[in-house]
Amino acid sequence: MPDFFINGQPVHAEKGQTVMQAALAAGFFIPYFCWHPHLSVAGNCRVCVVEVEGEGGGSSWSEIACNMPVSEGMRVLTDSETVREQRKQTLQFILLNHPVDCGICDKAGECLLQDHHYTYNGEPSVSTVPKVRTTKYFQLSDRIVLDNERCIVCSRCVRFTREVSKTHGLGIQSRGDTSLVRAAEDGRFNADAYSDNVVDICPVGALLAKNFLHKARVWYLQATPSVCPGCARGCTVNLWHRKREWKLNHLDPKQNTEIARVTPLENAAVNGPWICNKGRDLAQIFDRVRAEQPMLKGKPATLEQAAAAARRLIEEARAPVALVSNWGSNEELGAFKAALGSRFKCFVKQDRQPEPGEPLQDELLIRADKNPNTATAQQLFGAAPVAFPDGTDLVLVWGEGFDFGGLPRGAKVIFLNAWLAPENGHADVFVPTSLQTERTGHYTNFAGVTSRFERCFGKAPSVAHAEEFFARLAVAAEVA
Repeated sequence: MPDFFINGQPVHAEKGQTVMQAALAAGFFIPYFCWHPHLSVAGNCRVCVVEVEGEGGGSSWSEIACNMPVSEGMRVLTDSETVREQRKQTLQFILLNHPVDCGICDKAGECLLQDHHYTYNGEPSVSTVPKVRTTKYFQLSDRIVLDNERCIVCSRCVRFTREVSKTHGLGIQSRGDTSLVRAAEDGRFNADAYSDNVVDICPVGALLAKNFLHKARVWYLQATPSVCPGCARGCTVNLWHRKREWKLNHLDPKQNTEIARVTPLENAAVNGPWICNKGRDLAQIFDRVRAEQPMLKGKPATLEQAAAAARRLIEEARAPVALVSNWGSNEELGAFKAALGSRFKCFVKQDRQPEPGEPLQDELLIRADKNPNTATAQQLFGAAPVAFPDGTDLVLVWGEGFDFGGLPRGAKVIFLNAWLAPENGHADVFVPTSLQTERTGHYTNFAGVTSRFERCFGKAPSVAHAEEFFARLAVAAEVA
């Protein structure tokens, strides 16, 4: 394994590593735009230039760190006067036609170009020639707009569609200051189930997600670690929502409790640095109209009354059946098993099925099972298909996805659900439950990897945490 020196300090490198990889691993920062740890090397931005000292007092030379393999004993300077001057000139070139859009750009606060310009340049453009004007807010797909004036032609987005999603949905047409990123004319990029990842990896504000466009400044938001419940992969994600200190009091205060955007939370054991577009749209799932009123046969009740009524039904039942949610967390499923598992005949139901037009499964991330915790649910309650033995007189339905038309005639129903639905008022006992964003817990994916999600928002007082509610029903199970 080669050993070399960075800024005079000895550094160990793994075989085959580039200077960029070895430097970052050792804690030495080298700026970059086009380089990405999960994409091939393009070497076209040139801002990662470093100085290599000549052997035996020979003259030094400059090279880009992203494409230079480490060799034994080489001596690299990452922040010499020569390097800083070269980076300054490179940034002058990159910014030659770049507009000063920072005041309205969604990338402000996360923009590598802002950061590197401040560190290595920080001066107005030396050019006296008018900037080249080109297309702004070009519709790249149904989900993404492109501002070509901000694009620095790093080619990250193009390489992503070729190497990761493998749709070959993007390319670069023309050359020089007329180069434009464009989508394939056959619509491959529009159909790319992972297209929104190019917004994350774009180092500037050229690629913009329509569902976040001009929605919020990133410094108004905080990221809460979570798990995507969209399929059995269980990708780890960040849910971005408004910070309490920046809450809105008059301008649409509903935004205080909404998910502004979803981004990947890198996890080598599950999803790497990517998520699919369905994960980006979690707000559409979580922001549906909530159920917040407990009910007894459609009439409003308190949580205490609903719990008491549920206990009575469980005590009186002779052949109760439970349809367990595979959207329940490990903690909730464990609580149900401990409190009621021996009292009910339990079946795991499918809370959600694939939507029309939704990708069923692929070789990258997407799984055919569109539920996050089937693994734990079936481990605790088995994988038998839902069935109602003769004499079933009570059914506890937990979560979405079951047609009440399939319930045994005359059976009493206890229903736990988070969303407003017609079935809520048809149940003998209805209990509104909290969302994943209102509690802390864990999901275990199809491969047995367990990931944790954190609470973003508080729940309404009339809404129950299922884990606590099941514990309250344990008394009834013991009596029975």
